[in-house]
Amino acid sequence: PTPMPHTPAGGIGTSNHIPVYHPLSDFDFQSLQLGLYQEYIELDLFEYGLQKFSVDDFEAAGLNAADRFLIEFMAEQEAGHAQLITNMLGPLAAQRCSYQYPFNTVAEFVDFCQKLTRWGESGVYGFLEHLDSRDAAQNLLQSITTEARQQMIFRQFEGLFPMPVWFEVGITQSMTWTLLAPYVKSCPQHNDQAPLVWANFPTLTITNNPSGSDPNFPPAVSTNRTQLSAPGREVNFQWEATGKSVGPDGKYTTSSTAGPAFYAMWQSQLNTTYTPLYNIGGDGLSASTCQPDGFVYPGDPVVNGTIFVTIVDQQVPFVTTSNISYVNPHIVAGPAVYQSG
Repeated sequence: PTPMPHTPAGGIGTSNHIPVYHPLSDFDFQSLQLGLYQEYIELDLFEYGLQKFSVDDFEAAGLNAADRFLIEFMAEQEAGHAQLITNMLGPLAAQRCSYQYPFNTVAEFVDFCQKLTRWGESGVYGFLEHLDSRDAAQNLLQSITTEARQQMIFRQFEGLFPMPVWFEVGITQSMTWTLLAPYVKSCPQHNDQAPLVWANFPTLTITNNPSGSDPNFPPAVSTNRTQLSAPGREVNFQWEATGKSVGPDGKYTTSSTAGPAFYAMWQSQLNTTYTPLYNIGGDGLSASTCQPDGFVYPGDPVVNGTIFVTIVDQQVPFVTTSNISYVNPHIVAGPAVYQSG
């Protein structure tokens, strides 16, 4: 087609393109459906935290009325995001579920929010450029950029440096569903009409994960806070065997096609980095490794911020966010969220 005036040849949808805001493939539908599950838990999480904790609880944690209103507004954003994806998916769009959360204090609530929004954001980056429907991808991009702001705000609420990396990483749909599913308690029967097809890998736990919560670092716009971890730090893992029922009403089962565990795979910024495991348990369900060193570019450590670590059976070469799904067949367990800074 003839390019529009003042428009160079090339590009996608640049010449008299009529947008179509719905899935164009099963891949599109399943990716957007997963995104809808993520939007709903964020909506519920923000509302639940505001209901569970008193004004005094929030004030004691350094969060005032304006901060609480910001969380309330984030919930309104999530309602809009859920409506957007529902409109694109049509009648088989998932409905809001009931959830279970691992926190008992405001500090733990904030920490969980900044981790959950991290995997929600990274989970979309991992599939956004692979959607057949570029118009649906454009809509989703405009919602996920909002979520990126939410994640940074929760880092500020936790007293962490707001953005310690130069780039944000992407993860696969199966990684996202693995992280999300344990917190989805039950769902309406309607959701059984279009169940998610993504894998649920065994849950991975980092038993000595650094904590982002520190009373010496209250909520702040920015905090010049030392990184929570360093290259060479020993990191200890435990993971579950396959075959566990997870997700809404226990309708999903963890699985893996990988061989024995040999490496930890670190996903951060533009990089995928492998470190060998040692002290591998006799049952094959525990191990240790050392945090890797190195830089993306000079001045930008490869491991920093809120990142992902996964146990794999081998090193899959030349993997970036663009082709990260190539590692799925090699995942033994995880990912887990690692709080490196």
